Amino acid sequence: MDTAVIIPAKDEADRIGATVTAARALPGVDLVVVVDDGSADTTGRVARAAGARVVRHSRNRGKAAAMETGAEAVRLLDPEEAGQARYLLFLDADLGETAGAAAPLTEPVRAGEADMTIAVFTTRVKLGGHGLVVGLSRDGIKKATGWTAAQPLNGQRCLTRAAFEAARPLAHGFGVETGLTIDLLRRGYRVREVEVDMAHRATGGDWHAQLHRARQFRDVTRALLARRALPLPSR
Repeated sequence: MDTAVIIPAKDEADRIGATVTAARALPGVDLVVVVDDGSADTTGRVARAAGARVVRHSRNRGKAAAMETGAEAVRLLDPEEAGQARYLLFLDADLGETAGAAAPLTEPVRAGEADMTIAVFTTRVKLGGHGLVVGLSRDGIKKATGWTAAQPLNGQRCLTRAAFEAARPLAHGFGVETGLTIDLLRRGYRVREVEVDMAHRATGGDWHAQLHRARQFRDVTRALLARRALPLPSR
């Protein structure tokens, strides 16, 4: 047992239980930490009942902050006698039972063949305008590193502790995945994409979803600007 799962979650009481249950059954996993990022529902209670350790933010602080809080919680729980920090597997809270298909993400990292893996979902969902942000992230990563990512915003990732620490401080909010990829590739870490049979809730088209995408676009733009990697618009 050498892998910890970290799940940032906000208002995911309807799915977090199934996600935690599936994550706990993954090979090598002996710890699941849910970071309740200021939820107004029973996310934390449901996650704890499913067997997760729960850390709560009293107010919503964003995905990057939740990831850092989760990683710190794992560090504090790493057994001193083990001599090696746990690998960190980040999963979204809304994966439900499909979180159980995350094992291929951990295998290259646990085998020493990659420092970070990024999921490529084999089952695609309609993203309702989300492609604009994906394109921005993909083009920025390519400009910064020369590498083209299939799904640059995918939050399902497994990292070594050393790789995670090398990327800190993480890019703010929803820019975290873009920043992680650029920072690790620039520092010479090995990044690999891995196909997995996982799926999360489809993004809708209401005003809540539009606001979510606007925040994503803002945060990805900030991450790219901070790394001087904002792609120029095509003429």
